[in-house]
Amino acid sequence: MRQAKKNLFQYRELILALAWKNISVRYKQAYLGLAWAVLKPIVLVAIFSLVRSLVGIPSDGLPYAVMTFAALLPWIFFQESASEGVGSVTSNAALIKKIYFPREVFPLTAMVTKLVELTVSFLILAALMAYYKVVPNIQALWVPVIILYTMIVALTISFFGAALNVYYRDVSQALPVALQLAMYASPVIYPLSVVKDKLLVNQAVGEWSERLYLLYTANPLVGIIDSFQRVLLKGLPPDFDVVIPGLLLTFTILPFSYLYFKKAEDYFADVI
Repeated sequence: MRQAKKNLFQYRELILALAWKNISVRYKQAYLGLAWAVLKPIVLVAIFSLVRSLVGIPSDGLPYAVMTFAALLPWIFFQESASEGVGSVTSNAALIKKIYFPREVFPLTAMVTKLVELTVSFLILAALMAYYKVVPNIQALWVPVIILYTMIVALTISFFGAALNVYYRDVSQALPVALQLAMYASPVIYPLSVVKDKLLVNQAVGEWSERLYLLYTANPLVGIIDSFQRVLLKGLPPDFDVVIPGLLLTFTILPFSYLYFKKAEDYFADVI
């Protein structure tokens, strides 16, 4: 991992140049440009609000649109960083065959590209919070830490998935389905309090309730989304009982994911 940090600094100009190229190519002939980056969460908030009007999803006393948008912001950043990161090596096959530089530049570039779109989404969230008179306090200083954690989770998947995708293209086909399922296993549409009440208060599955809750919080996105909503919308610090299981899992898997990527990269040019 020390080598990854060194490469990140040494090749920062290349990463920024490739990220700018990605953004330019993606929005070059798009009439709405970067507005497309916020249309997806806005449409999803509208759909979720419609579903909520039918089935009555609680929102912990917050305006549902703000709560959901605040959940979608880190979720979409993670989802798209991971998706583009997994496909980043195969989509740069021509470049890989021509010159050598550390291949982790590609997953890192995919994530940097998404940071630009995340910034645009933050502006929309700020406008929503102002409209609903939701005022953040000092706890909002946690936001950069939460975004950094989200980047690490996305890279953990990207390194392993990108290497595997070079040999088995099924990975890039299966990933959208897996991420869609993961979204429903994260507190995006509903608040975390719903799961807590079911499993910890009402013991909905008997003696397995607490174990199932621990398994649920091992999903790093549960801690990320809940923390993001707490520090920005509720003025509360992150709930570390929710964050720690996913954090431990992420930092256990990350070194293995990176090592697998580095071991596989020697053969990328031959296989791709």
